[in-house]
Amino acid sequence: MNEKQQEFLDDLNIIEDPQERLTIVVDRAKRHAPLADNERIDANRVPGCISQVWVIGELRDGRCHFRCDADGPMVKGLVALLCDYFNDTDPAETAANETDPLTELGLLKNLS
Repeated sequence: MNEKQQEFLDDLNIIEDPQERLTIVVDRAKRHAPLADNERIDANRVPGCISQVWVIGELRDGRCHFRCDADGPMVKGLVALLCDYFNDTDPAETAANETDPLTELGLLKNLS
């Protein structure tokens, strides 16, 4: 994990209450522009999700950049967090990263 990613996790882990942390994650996702209708296609859809989730990955100047959308605010918040976490990373670093930010932040254990 690079320093930027660790700072990202540290900033969210300052919030001690996991439920409040989840609320912050969902609120942050509201700053992400929704994908256009022509981007909400099967090729960008994450298979196997109960919710509809779309992720677009791009390589710009040798760095990974992600955009996403989902059909519900909670799921969009979680997916947007992953996109923010992995944005502007080197592809090799991204592939080698073994940290699961959702687990690291304790977000999954608070979902029903």
